[in-house]
Amino acid sequence: MLLPSSGVVMTTTMDDISLIQQANRHHLVVRELGEEIDLEIGPGDDEPPFADEALLGGQSQGSSAKDCSEDKLIMVSQHPTEDPDFLKTQSAKRKKKVVKRWREEWADTYKWAYVDIRDGTARIFCSVCREYGRKHRRNPYGNEGSRNMQMSALEEHNNSLLHKEALRLQQASKEKIIVEKPIYVKAMMSKTAGSIVEAALRRDPHEAAFIQSVQAAVHALERVISKNSNYVNSMERLLEAERTIIFRVPWADDMGETHVNRGFRIHFNQTLGPCRGGLRFHPSMNLSIMKFLGFQQTLKNALSPYRLGGSFGGSDFDPKGKSNAEILRFCQSFMNELYRYLGPDKDLPSEDMGVGTREMGYLYGHYRRLVGHSQGNFTGPRVNWSGSSLRTEATGYGLIFFAQLMLADMNKELKGLRCAVSGSGKISMHVLEKLIAYGAVPITVSDSKGYLMDEDGFDFVKISFLREIKAQNRSLRDYSKTYARSKYYDEAKPWNERCDVAFPCACQNEIDQSDAINLVNAGCRMLIEGSNMPCTPEAIDVLRKSNVLVAPSIAAGVGGVVAGELELKECNLNWSPEDFETKLQDAMKQTYQRTLKAATDFGYSKESPEVLVHGAAIAAFQTIASSMADQGCV
Repeated sequence: MLLPSSGVVMTTTMDDISLIQQANRHHLVVRELGEEIDLEIGPGDDEPPFADEALLGGQSQGSSAKDCSEDKLIMVSQHPTEDPDFLKTQSAKRKKKVVKRWREEWADTYKWAYVDIRDGTARIFCSVCREYGRKHRRNPYGNEGSRNMQMSALEEHNNSLLHKEALRLQQASKEKIIVEKPIYVKAMMSKTAGSIVEAALRRDPHEAAFIQSVQAAVHALERVISKNSNYVNSMERLLEAERTIIFRVPWADDMGETHVNRGFRIHFNQTLGPCRGGLRFHPSMNLSIMKFLGFQQTLKNALSPYRLGGSFGGSDFDPKGKSNAEILRFCQSFMNELYRYLGPDKDLPSEDMGVGTREMGYLYGHYRRLVGHSQGNFTGPRVNWSGSSLRTEATGYGLIFFAQLMLADMNKELKGLRCAVSGSGKISMHVLEKLIAYGAVPITVSDSKGYLMDEDGFDFVKISFLREIKAQNRSLRDYSKTYARSKYYDEAKPWNERCDVAFPCACQNEIDQSDAINLVNAGCRMLIEGSNMPCTPEAIDVLRKSNVLVAPSIAAGVGGVVAGELELKECNLNWSPEDFETKLQDAMKQTYQRTLKAATDFGYSKESPEVLVHGAAIAAFQTIASSMADQGCV
């Protein structure tokens, strides 16, 4: 069944046709591309240009309406009452600055221009930021209003920092356009399970990521729901978050310009105890993604050895390219609102995409200052704030421990297996480390531009080099310049490389149907989810039909939850890495056994490729539903 979902439609820049229409509306001169025309820049004073002149003109003769649609826009100042020959003579006398000529290579610059009336005067405007001339520019030479600027008013504006920032944001919005596509809904075996998904679709029809996570959970819980009608009501309550907070986050950049982002925090379910969940700073962050991550975190926390509720949050702020001072100001503004909902008995945040040690340190420092005490802690700041020394490694290491348990049940081990890993962040790097320690051969990492493959496999020296590349914000492509048997593939994913085990650790829905087919054809027999919901529903169907054993992120990713709680509950203990790994291995073993038992109790075979998917969802949901029933109507 395919249901329409509305995507985010971004306003694109003015196309050529609208430029021509605007030219007609404002009586601008439209010329053939490449024709050289002098651009008048006025008397040369430092006031906004064209202040004393009216802008008039007409359409070029001999050009049809069709030709006009392909022409570029050009502005020429004329005086309406003067003779054209006399005006041509006077124009040379008026020019006090170097005149630029219209050339073909200027097309990209001047296509952003249009003319409008401001305060009774015709002015040249930038269609990106809707401002004109020198009104607010900061020129590249740092000299505001300089008479020595050898540029026309429009060229001057297009070189201003404000225009460049507006252009960058506009281009970024283009790259992040979400194309409308139908929501893929699986057919449910029971009408009861199907009704839960349909109700969620009616309530939140545009939240594609959240609906996808809901139907995946309901599909995994079909047998449970069909055997106990009370679970239907519990599931309906679980799918509605207890508390959703959306707030404004204003902050100033290093140039003093004010920006506004949107902040989120969702307390999805607190039945089991205080909330724990990550913070994500990424331009794609929205309500749908926050709800999906909060729901996943709720199930993950319920499956852990601790009684914890689930939450998640973040902002559409992008920390990439920002200075430390800008990130500090944003984090402080973000915490000015969020601190009201945090506390050791309410909710404590942890790291996620775009939020690392630096960001958590800024957030915690401002939180402590606002509340006036240091009771509790945020999970993830520096080592000396807490007892555990392997907090950042816990999630990645936990994935490998979980994979080891799965292989042990098949009388196999990781040693010698080729492993494809996606991502190049904290989780991915620690997955590589532990794979090498267990004798496996990790062969890939990836970033937003493509993936890197090393035929010889990575080792600890190579991982150090990768970390150095990432710390310097360089491309993974630089790695292949040092190691000859490696290659970087642009605009590609690592799932067509020959491998035995796959570790998707980048982002949600990174594996689609074609990627899943490539994985199967490449020999992959096991997939360990490091990121939340890395596979699309179509990809999951391919993996299931091909008998690829899948470990869901809500089970395999429990290591981060375990480490965070150990930090908070036993923060006075300074464990050695060996002691910490032992505790982490025990927790992962407990989670694995609990997952497997829940699946077999409801008749799922251990040989089924989705046995762990069903078992994890069942164990987590039953824990939450039981507590909800005990507590009444909550």
